[in-house]
Amino acid sequence: MQSFDFSYPTTVRFGEGALARSLPGELEKVGKTVMLAYGGGSIKRNGVYDAVMELLAKAGKDVVEFDGIMPNPTYAKVQEGARLAREKNVDFILAVGGGSVIDCVKIVSVQAWRVATCGPWSSRTTSSPSPAPGFPAAPW
Repeated sequence: MQSFDFSYPTTVRFGEGALARSLPGELEKVGKTVMLAYGGGSIKRNGVYDAVMELLAKAGKDVVEFDGIMPNPTYAKVQEGARLAREKNVDFILAVGGGSVIDCVKIVSVQAWRVATCGPWSSRTTSSPSPAPGFPAAPW
């Protein structure tokens, strides 16, 4: 195997006002089409969805929704997200939720760029010696 360095940092922001304070600046750095990824819908019941959608609209973003991400997301769910990201030419993935949503979009962001599939959950899928680039993704 050829040597390579791989860094895929994740920033998670917490606390009152974190969304309004941080998301607008991040959205300025990315393209027009944003995939909004979330789980079973609690973000719609608690008002977070409306707040995120308002910030996305103010930023002039086109939103592609990827919802229904379950705890311990399945291979099929990841492939669904990757297909959607490719079909809609997503520039940025915004994960709103907990660990399962964040974990799912990490794989979606890489899988969407690959011709071969990443799995199901296998550590070696192609003869490529280096990882494929991913979409920028941010959890909120």
